[in-house]
Amino acid sequence: MAVPNAYRITPQRHSDRRGYFYEAFRSEELSEVIGYPFVVRQANCSSSHANTLRGIHGTLLPPGQGKLVNCVRGAVMDVVVDLRIGSPTFGCYDITYQDEDSGVAVYLADGLGHAFLTLTDDACMYYLCSEAYVPGTMIDINALDPDINIPWGLTDPPIMSDKDASAVSLKEAAASGILPTYEECFAHYEALRNA
Repeated sequence: MAVPNAYRITPQRHSDRRGYFYEAFRSEELSEVIGYPFVVRQANCSSSHANTLRGIHGTLLPPGQGKLVNCVRGAVMDVVVDLRIGSPTFGCYDITYQDEDSGVAVYLADGLGHAFLTLTDDACMYYLCSEAYVPGTMIDINALDPDINIPWGLTDPPIMSDKDASAVSLKEAAASGILPTYEECFAHYEALRNA
């Protein structure tokens, strides 16, 4: 993807008179592509009404939390944002449209933020996470931050949690010192590779 260490995964679908089948995730193949083992330590599922905007969410490093995200019902506009201070793509984003039929998924490494807008009612996202959730380690950036300028295409105000609606801007997060550096993230990836 345009953001380094984010990967779009498009599975091969096999259809017949029963419907379709695709392999959604294979640990060895994803680990080979990202360069270190992707070990699943937690799985999350969210269901959202149409026009719900979740994110931008990241995790402090340590502990970090790599994610493989997939829309298993409905459709979403999925966005990865580079939150790594000093990255050549800091503050840049990449968009992937995901829906229940395509099986398209996105992997995002530690140091990247994730957000999505639901395009259908009852949209369900499934997350495989490399680390279990640790209270107090989440990074929340406002998905409507004009400096990031994600083209959400909103025609009505989105449904957002109070936490997401009041999240800080990317500049405020950077000034507060909570964002990981590009170098810290690559040292972390290297540690995962050698673990």
